[in-house]
Amino acid sequence: MHRTTDNAAASGIRRLCPAAAGAQNGRMITGSGDGAAATAGARNAGPDVAPRARGEWARHWRHAELPGLDLLCARYVRHAFPRHAHDGYVIAAVTHGVEEVGFPHGSVRTGPGEVMMINPEVAHTARAGTPEGWAYATLYPSAALVAEIAGETTALRGTAGFAETVTQDPHLGRMITEIHRAAEAGQALAADTLLRVALARLLRCYGGPLPVRAPRSAGARTAARAKVLLHARMADPPSLEQLAKELGTGPFALLRAFKDAYGMPPHTWLTDARVRRARLLLEAGTPPAEAAVDVGFTDQPHLNRHFTRIVGVPPGAYRRERAYDRRRNNVQDPEGTAP
Repeated sequence: MHRTTDNAAASGIRRLCPAAAGAQNGRMITGSGDGAAATAGARNAGPDVAPRARGEWARHWRHAELPGLDLLCARYVRHAFPRHAHDGYVIAAVTHGVEEVGFPHGSVRTGPGEVMMINPEVAHTARAGTPEGWAYATLYPSAALVAEIAGETTALRGTAGFAETVTQDPHLGRMITEIHRAAEAGQALAADTLLRVALARLLRCYGGPLPVRAPRSAGARTAARAKVLLHARMADPPSLEQLAKELGTGPFALLRAFKDAYGMPPHTWLTDARVRRARLLLEAGTPPAEAAVDVGFTDQPHLNRHFTRIVGVPPGAYRRERAYDRRRNNVQDPEGTAP
């Protein structure tokens, strides 16, 4: 069992992610921090800071010179991620405490020295595996980035993925934290180099072709049609009974088929899909209140609740980070600059 104290976890993760001490260079960190000063800093940071347990905080961001990669640096205690999936990959190195991740086939616990790998569209949950919570550095490489590296460094055919979920690999875990450190320091060359080396190592050691997910059975085909309909009518979805009727099946048959195909019931999938679309809108600069209505949430608090639970940070902080990235990118490559 891996255990840690609040102070040890906080100091260790702050060494990993220097910006965790508060807003740095205009970048927003959400959380409560440790001690009166950090609490006051979070209180003064404005509405982007979500109420969190003592010592709990998170930063979800991108580096302008690392396309195809999202980064999450966080410490959670009470926060629990509901069932959701990603369109890209998840690679996480736990630095303190224990994370418990729930898959349809069962739960997996990860501690320091171990690396978690999750393939695209694999439904899962996540929560603390000990009362002290967990701290981790996570990489979210896009499918295109992983395919590029797999094509250059492996002989894998088809869509590359990971055949293992958890591995004991302290060296690889340190590489993941070093990617975060280099990105935080603005060292794009070092971060990009470490990222590609780490992904190549993962694919060589734990990679394999992902199974083709063609809907062959009648139930799988019905689930795929339901997914298309829900995506098209995201802002005003039908009830389960109405959806089943449109597809020529029964509600329970549809529910079973959908869960078998996507690892979650239709309403859970819809919430996750709404959050994914909201992320795209926020990245484009759409205000959270407007994004909430566009994707079918009742209002901004409704979006805030689901977005924070699934993404790990509030939508306002997420939008602020993306705006900072755009400004930095514009400064580095101003329009009209002579070659």
